[in-house]
Amino acid sequence: MNTKKMNLTEIKGHVQHPDYQMEIADIIRSNLTPKLMQKRLQDYHENDIATAMELLKKDERYRLYSILDTETLANVMEYSDHPNDYIGELGIRKRIEVLSQMEVSAAAEYLRQLEKSERNAHLDLMDESVKKEIMLLSSFDADEIGSKMTTNYIAIRAGISVRQAMRELVDQAAENDNVSTIYVLDDGGMLAGAIDLKDLIIARENTALEAITMTSYPYVYADEQIEDCIERMKDYSEDSIPVLDAKNRLRGVLTAQDITGIVDEELGEDYARLAGLTAEEDLYEPMKKSIGKRLPWLIVLLGLGLVVSSVVGLFEAVVASLTLVICFQSLILDMSGNVGTQSLAVTIRVLMDEQITGKQKLYLIAKEAKVGLCNGAILGILSFVLIGLYLLIFKGEPATVAFSVSMCTGIALLVSMLLSSISGTIIPILFKKLKIDPAVASGPLITTVNDLVAVVTYYGLAWLMLM
Repeated sequence: MNTKKMNLTEIKGHVQHPDYQMEIADIIRSNLTPKLMQKRLQDYHENDIATAMELLKKDERYRLYSILDTETLANVMEYSDHPNDYIGELGIRKRIEVLSQMEVSAAAEYLRQLEKSERNAHLDLMDESVKKEIMLLSSFDADEIGSKMTTNYIAIRAGISVRQAMRELVDQAAENDNVSTIYVLDDGGMLAGAIDLKDLIIARENTALEAITMTSYPYVYADEQIEDCIERMKDYSEDSIPVLDAKNRLRGVLTAQDITGIVDEELGEDYARLAGLTAEEDLYEPMKKSIGKRLPWLIVLLGLGLVVSSVVGLFEAVVASLTLVICFQSLILDMSGNVGTQSLAVTIRVLMDEQITGKQKLYLIAKEAKVGLCNGAILGILSFVLIGLYLLIFKGEPATVAFSVSMCTGIALLVSMLLSSISGTIIPILFKKLKIDPAVASGPLITTVNDLVAVVTYYGLAWLMLM
């Protein structure tokens, strides 16, 4: 499908981009005949149509489904952020046709969320070749890389001539459009290497195929965990990466688009976990499901929060006799939390490298401790001076009281920032050692641990220095 030509309009020195989504929505809502409406929509990219679907009501989307041909509709569904919702709106016949035209990985993803009986009913209505490919991808768990691969690739046999290889390419390109890399297999289906399309095109007819075959080429195994091989895949800039089975036979490939989607999904999950969620949420997720994701950790943190509050209660005598110290509690807690979060972010990033050694982890702990100590010393001195002057000038406190409180605050800030840096580094490392994803609980747990450290440090020093 052709992309609609961009007509950029200069408005007060700014370039305004056409609102394709609204244009498409207006076309769907118009009284144009189906034929003319279909012709108008051909001027737009499938991605723009997919985005425009979010502006349409259900009956308007039904009109769109009937206007678009099956191949175009399948492409639109692949670009959509909510394909499962829209595919579910199709009639069963149209749904099967669209699923059969979609990338196998996308179709398998939709079928995976159906009940087993409903999934089997869909598969029974599909062509045998499509059904076989979908069942292959469905045989892998959602967290295995094999569930993300596509069977859209070109493969040729080793030992054939360049002329035969070109003929194979032309024949297979009718069904598979990922042609930039051609994979070479031996007689048993094992991966022997890969050929860049450009090298095959410019190769002379009498050139041996082995001469243009790359035998050192990245690959992954279908049963590998996504999180275990994602960094390895990001290290290469290939158009596609082959996926092998346990016998080193080619089963599928991961395109650059697939890898980008996987990376984006993994980063989204990590971000959600840092917030204490079990998975990502979206705009249209039911409230009950969102509550279920957030509540477990909130209950745990409530218990830990009660521990922090009970610790404050142990210093009731300090608070009762010197209420002034309460004013600066939030300062200590906030700075402690910020430092811990910074160390956590650095540590999570470093731990993504599976090759990191124990010596490097110790170096990381020492480095973060030094950073926390230096930052704590600088901020501690600043708080000593500024808080002391504030209490002396604006609150009218005696100099001895003002600077005693500010000294207590400054030292507490230094100690809590040092300990928070260390805990923000050690806790995720321990989680990683225990085979627990360090992003799952580190964020919420470190926040509470840092609060506990800061409270004990601050009030403990107040009790020692001021009482």
